Amino acid sequence: MYKLGLNSFFEQEAKLYKELHLARVSVQHKDFFMVITANGEIRAEAAGKLQFYGKDNQDYPTVGDWVMVDRTDNTSGNAIIHHRLKRKSTLLRKSAGKSRDSQIIAANIDIVFICMSLNNDFNLRRLERYLLIVWDSGACPVVVLTKSDLCDDLSVKLAEVYSVAIGVDVLVTSMHADSYAEISKYLSDGTTVAFIGSSGVGKSTLINRLVGKESLVTREIRADDKGRHTTTHRQLLLVSSGGVVIDTPGMRELQLENADLSRSFSDIEELAKRCRFSDCAHTSEPGCAVTEAINSGKLSAERLQSYIKLQNEMSYEGLNSRQLEQEKINRMFKEVGGKKQARNLVKSKQKFR
Repeated sequence: MYKLGLNSFFEQEAKLYKELHLARVSVQHKDFFMVITANGEIRAEAAGKLQFYGKDNQDYPTVGDWVMVDRTDNTSGNAIIHHRLKRKSTLLRKSAGKSRDSQIIAANIDIVFICMSLNNDFNLRRLERYLLIVWDSGACPVVVLTKSDLCDDLSVKLAEVYSVAIGVDVLVTSMHADSYAEISKYLSDGTTVAFIGSSGVGKSTLINRLVGKESLVTREIRADDKGRHTTTHRQLLLVSSGGVVIDTPGMRELQLENADLSRSFSDIEELAKRCRFSDCAHTSEPGCAVTEAINSGKLSAERLQSYIKLQNEMSYEGLNSRQLEQEKINRMFKEVGGKKQARNLVKSKQKFR
């Protein structure tokens, strides 16, 4: 079980349930689970009280969770999951559409490989969102750039990635087998890693290389260079050389449930500390260190726009329609006030010249 990532964090809580057996969720379907026990992988279902008393879908078991089950084989029916142990990390996002629910992608992960291909999938703004949800999960992000053999301007794109993936390891892979060696260095016994990214970026191909067999179905990209959706559910796999890998479906939408921008946008937040006004809107205020960085080429205007957009998204999260409208009005007047303050300062300087 230690190869599955078991450690003292989970063992201590598991001791509270002496009549049950420890297992890890490997696959989650709508009506049943697959869990790995000391005797192998078996089918399981959630106990009625676990479904009834769960406050939301975050309480429900998901891939990567450690759970307590009533049996270690299926000789007399499906195993019953009676308890979910506390999570060490939780990778989640806001559910697609207008729902306010959040969706757990996977649990108890140490490292998350954010996969982005170097063809038409290349998108810095999406990468910023991926970094936000990974940092917020408690896991460590690693950026994996795939299909480098299809890229003609690798050095340029690498520089762009480093400008947003601050303090994050960046790996470059291609279709060549030896290019996957760098990824395998992050895996060891007891380590759990997950792969996330858009459909068709090559996650399943990467995982097949790590596992050492064609465990996951792969498909070629379409003629328009866009990815084909292959993975349909999350799945936990053992790596023969050590470690556990979780594959996830491609994400069509990546709305943030909640996130702390300070780590992913540390460059902008450090600049903001040097602005003349503490409530600087980074538009036309004098003494704005952020706009000065943009004018000098040290910071891109697109990154600032992304930062402001995500700030707005976080401030609107969880508000009802009335609160949302009021927050938008408050933000609008704050921006107008910042511009008015700047104009008044300029006028006062001209008056005393």
